[in-house]
Amino acid sequence: MVKPGGICPAAGPWKAACSIADIHRMPYFSRLILFLFCLVVLVESRKPKKRRWTGQLETSKPSHLYKKNPDMTKIRHGKPQPLLRVDDHDFTMRPAFGGPAIPVGVDVQVESLDSISEVDMDFTMTLYLRHYWKDERLAFPSASNKSMTFDGRLVKKIWVPDVFFVHSKRSFIHDTTTDNIMLRVFPDGQVLYSMRITVTAMCNMDFSHFPLDSQTCSLELESYAYTDEDLMLYWKNGDESLKTDEKISLSQFLIQKFHTTSRLAFYSSTGWYNRLYINFTLRRHIFFFLLQTYFPATLMVMLSWVSFWIDRRAVPARVSLGITTVLTMSTIITGVNASMPRVSYIKAVDIYLWVSFVFVFLSVLEYAAVNYLTTVQERKERKLQEKFPCMCGMLHSRTMMLDGSYSESEANSLAGYPRSHILPEEERQDKIVVHLALSNESSSSRKKGLLKGQCLPRDSEAVPGEGNF
Repeated sequence: MVKPGGICPAAGPWKAACSIADIHRMPYFSRLILFLFCLVVLVESRKPKKRRWTGQLETSKPSHLYKKNPDMTKIRHGKPQPLLRVDDHDFTMRPAFGGPAIPVGVDVQVESLDSISEVDMDFTMTLYLRHYWKDERLAFPSASNKSMTFDGRLVKKIWVPDVFFVHSKRSFIHDTTTDNIMLRVFPDGQVLYSMRITVTAMCNMDFSHFPLDSQTCSLELESYAYTDEDLMLYWKNGDESLKTDEKISLSQFLIQKFHTTSRLAFYSSTGWYNRLYINFTLRRHIFFFLLQTYFPATLMVMLSWVSFWIDRRAVPARVSLGITTVLTMSTIITGVNASMPRVSYIKAVDIYLWVSFVFVFLSVLEYAAVNYLTTVQERKERKLQEKFPCMCGMLHSRTMMLDGSYSESEANSLAGYPRSHILPEEERQDKIVVHLALSNESSSSRKKGLLKGQCLPRDSEAVPGEGNF
């Protein structure tokens, strides 16, 4: 319906009816043009719009020859079918539970041998530990016989061997940037489990020949819960199961060889277990200890012998030299023992250092003994001189007549004597003039007698050819 006057309202319930009525009142040709116009607008609106130029090249679409790989992780409609049926089995039980022992092969690649401590008797090693076993519960169908690789998140859902390090003090799995764990599953159920571990383990060392010693240390692997009836550990490729990096080197030791062994370990409460050993032999470098210990100790002994050429009356020089060498040897011994464990047996370096110390100490005692004996001798001479205070002048001037003949050289030796003490020339044919003199045992005693005012003979200043009888 249309309002009177043929004017359609601008709004209200009469608007739609009015517009339809206007279309019906239009001629047929006009309605056809309007219909075609609406159809063209509809077609143009459905066409894709062209992108404006942005200065970047558009990537070309893949050709029809490119075949896209199917996405195996895409969620399909309906009930999902997982490739590994982890939820269908109880992985708290070992594979083939109730049957024979499951064999687990092991191989190790040593990345680095970080440090060896003599004080703590341990060593630190970083290695790649790999396990090989078969679990048919993880088998999956595959036409290409490929494997699937997972990280550490799957390890928490399946069964893995519970291998631990015997006699280890500290160990950890590296977790930068994620846990260094790899799990690879093959279609037939074969599993490869690898992880990167740093372990500090105990090493019993023998220092009887230190520093000329060689040490053998072992890293031991064993299952914690499963005995040999449930799990059989073995080296997968024998001696080839242990591989080392050629760049491994230590400051104090030379790595001679790595080798593997295996044996059974018995515990009285739980039973027998398979145990694997990683053995390596180390030989110590001697040149460091020659420079730091042996050469200084030898030089100290030689320095203590210098005091033998110093006058015994130079007391400060000899005492200071002896005490310095003794203290230096004590410091060397203390420094060597500080870097070693407190063992109850004697080491080879201890024998050398203590023998050197004894030589140095005896050089000090030698000066003390010489000084003491000299003092005792001087005391005896002083008492003897006090006992005969006036005999010293007479002893040097006494002459003695001996029967016999004498040679011309003997007569010339008496030329320096005073005339009063020489017989007349006619009596020389049958007599010998012998000058008896009481000589002191050291020239220092005569000098000390002069200082104390003791009497000396006048004629004893130049007496040639003194004879001691």
